Amino acid sequence: MAEKRAEVWLRGPVEGVPDQLQPVAHALLQALEEVRELMADVPDSLLWSRPGGVASAGFHLRHMAGVIDRLFTYARGEQLDEHQLRALRSESQPPEVPVTAAELVDALQLQIEGAVEVLRHTDEATLSQPRAVGRKALPSTVRGLFFHAAEHVQRHLGQLLVTVRVQTATSRE
Repeated sequence: MAEKRAEVWLRGPVEGVPDQLQPVAHALLQALEEVRELMADVPDSLLWSRPGGVASAGFHLRHMAGVIDRLFTYARGEQLDEHQLRALRSESQPPEVPVTAAELVDALQLQIEGAVEVLRHTDEATLSQPRAVGRKALPSTVRGLFFHAAEHVQRHLGQLLVTVRVQTATSRE
């Protein structure tokens, strides 16, 4: 049996990411590794099933990528565009053109890699700058948005783990 790698945060700093943003990069990269491992053997036929009425695996994968996109948009000081709002409204529904679990994981990977690249280019002096969130312009900061993106992805990773375990156990019965 292969030895399990240390979690991302125990492997040292993510190259080029400012010290204050290391926890964000670590959490996002850890989530990606766990999602890749978890979804490797999940049949595409289970992506949109909702065991016990919980959110589907497909939703969690789309939502994790979407939340990074949206929160990093707010961190740039921008509001969501119509494309992002449409994507948000459709996350829980299977797309019109079927996608595979691998494609959803790849999309999440691209989003996470892009987010880490943004972190690399973020000036730590900007982290306390205020940012408005949503139509109500709720108050946050650049730091708050980055950290919430990582926290929110981790929250949905936990839900995805449970959903997939229930689905795979049920499909074997």
